[in-house]
Amino acid sequence: MATFIKRGNSYRIKVSCGYDIHGNQKLQYKTWRIPENMTERQIKKELERQCVLFEEECKKGQVTSAIKFEALAEEWFENYAKLNLKNSSFTRQRALTIRVYPAIGHMKLDKITSRDIQKFINDLAVNGRNLQNGKPISRKTVVHHLSFISSVFNYAIKMDMIKDNPCSRVTVPRGEKKEKDIYTKEEVKKLFELLKTAPFKYRMFFTLAVYSGFRRGELCGLEWKDIDWEHSVVNVRRTSNYTKLHGLYTDTTKTKRSVRSSKLPPIIMNMLKEYKEQQDREREQTGDKWVDTDRLFVQWNGQPMYANTPYNWYRRFCKKNGMRFCDVHSLRHFHASLLIFAGVDPVSVSADLGHTAVSTTTSLYCHMFREAQARNCDVIAKALNFDDDSTEDTASDMKLSEKSQERPAV
Repeated sequence: MATFIKRGNSYRIKVSCGYDIHGNQKLQYKTWRIPENMTERQIKKELERQCVLFEEECKKGQVTSAIKFEALAEEWFENYAKLNLKNSSFTRQRALTIRVYPAIGHMKLDKITSRDIQKFINDLAVNGRNLQNGKPISRKTVVHHLSFISSVFNYAIKMDMIKDNPCSRVTVPRGEKKEKDIYTKEEVKKLFELLKTAPFKYRMFFTLAVYSGFRRGELCGLEWKDIDWEHSVVNVRRTSNYTKLHGLYTDTTKTKRSVRSSKLPPIIMNMLKEYKEQQDREREQTGDKWVDTDRLFVQWNGQPMYANTPYNWYRRFCKKNGMRFCDVHSLRHFHASLLIFAGVDPVSVSADLGHTAVSTTTSLYCHMFREAQARNCDVIAKALNFDDDSTEDTASDMKLSEKSQERPAV
């Protein structure tokens, strides 16, 4: 049974929820504040109703006043995240606790309001700094923090601990939208020229990145058995990743649709054959120290290459040759831009990039699709420009054709 005690303009309701393993009684409390302009009879009736409702909630396990956010988040990591998230995603979520726990980790779950979370998100968006270089964090990072908090609350709802997720009413402040840093065709032409003097392994990696649009982890995860030499097709089947906790490991692709096949031109297939011959020679020279992993991109002894190795090499390469540096992922964006401006439809572009949904593609490259559509308008305008000489000639030919058709048959 629920009991209560009056405290000024409110009542403190208490419900016993049994005993813990140590024999201590578990109690749950709720404060009900008396609304204004209520009569004594109305107060008594409403208080009885609040007691019954609170007791029912306690029976269903939907009262969590004794559970703090950090404790529940750790339970979420152990019982959900560790079993369902990829290692890289799990590590990324762990890193978010550095800011979340000091802000709301000490607060009881049922006391955290949308206003509390909104205050944290706003402060993060305005004052948040990268812990390594001190630069302002991106809006995407702020979104990740809110998503993590929301995931913990959703877990609590599934466990019948609470009924509502306060994150559903929180808004991430609009940040300055930055255009993707992408190379121009002229810059990629210069890159290909410079790569002619680079080690073949890196020349192959970055050339393949441009032609295929594969992600860095997908490139590092490629194996020779993924290449269909007869049909000039390269199949993406896995990724190669690294975390401090797990080290270098092989994982499934980012999404199910990331498992895909890409047909490549003869110039790339010939490069791959030449690269395979070079790697075979290196295997023979290394002898017993060579570890046969079947990977395309490997270390000196055949072990898989770390995903950060191409990034670090490329940064030094650009600095040495006086070339503007864009990270490896920008080559994937460049690949996408070539398809879009060539008039390839969004569905095909999405399939080529391995996105989960077409909406992901159109959202990421919306400005490119808009620009491509604008070019369509230019084509129509040019075709209907009757002041143009070529158009006039065409119009004259049409008139002559019409007159010839009007002549009586002989």
